[in-house]
Amino acid sequence: MKAGDLTTPALLADAAVLERNVATMSAARPGSTLRPHVKAFKCTSLANRLAEAGHLSFCCATVREMEGMAAAGLGNDLLLANEVVDAAAAVRLGALVAAGSARVTVAVDSSATIAAAVAGGVPEVLVDVDVGMPRCGCEPADAARLADDAQRAGLKVRGVMGYEGHVQHVVDADERAALAAVAMAVLAGAHAEVGGDVVSGGGTGTWDCNETVTELQAGSFVLMDGDYARLGLPFDEGLVLLTTAVSVRSGVHAALDGGLKAMAMDSGDPRLVDDYGGAASVLFCADEHTTVAGGPWKVGDRVGLRPAHIDPTMAKHEVLHLVDDATAGGDAEVVESWSIDLRGW
Repeated sequence: MKAGDLTTPALLADAAVLERNVATMSAARPGSTLRPHVKAFKCTSLANRLAEAGHLSFCCATVREMEGMAAAGLGNDLLLANEVVDAAAAVRLGALVAAGSARVTVAVDSSATIAAAVAGGVPEVLVDVDVGMPRCGCEPADAARLADDAQRAGLKVRGVMGYEGHVQHVVDADERAALAAVAMAVLAGAHAEVGGDVVSGGGTGTWDCNETVTELQAGSFVLMDGDYARLGLPFDEGLVLLTTAVSVRSGVHAALDGGLKAMAMDSGDPRLVDDYGGAASVLFCADEHTTVAGGPWKVGDRVGLRPAHIDPTMAKHEVLHLVDDATAGGDAEVVESWSIDLRGW
């Protein structure tokens, strides 16, 4: 089957790019030193490719991801790098442990999250530490107390976690490394008081400069996106939204059939795979359409767009089509079609 036979908008992944990106990361972060974050791609078939490369521990963002990974036989060591307070959600995690289908660890940063883990039957935790990104994580000075509280409650504290998300997209490499070092000094200090074998954190943007973590929580590197592509990392963009030109005003603009409902826009507009030497560009995106100008498109032409943010773009689609060349538009050969089966909560 050719990509041109697919109903658009269709999400394409370049098979060769995926293979190269995984090989590059695996060479630097082999085995358990990489804990791939499945939130970036939400696809157990892609996670299996990472497992085949030797990465058997995974990071998740939702309970649904944890359940789906366990059901796919990928529950060797699953970390929910997120706080769980809801009792029903905690029970779902505990059920995975009770069934023997997964080793489950959750992040905790408060007494309430510790209590939820205990009540749900989740036996292992990481103390989540705020290292500078104003999101989740306890005050660094509270890490040791929370670890003690968790142990007194009967939980095993495996170590600490801290995500320097505010650093990941800093374009200048030296500045990014310096900011990461500041954040990781905070995490290292907390780890010295908490103890444990695990120091978890980092991401694609700090893959080569975060030497503090024992496991890197990177996920976007597998197929990349426009935002990360600005950093000059040794990973190629392999994700393309294939669209069709459904309306064309010759010499003025063309309307493509993929827009806000098919791509995430929080990191900016998508880019054209073929911009005709810089002559063509994206004008704007609407619910169902992206308007482009400067190219010689005709009604019915297949047009590729590079999304700016991989994670929420993947979550908008049910299927990811693995192709031999994602830049070939409708002429790309579809190698496999993978269910994006980890969506939902």
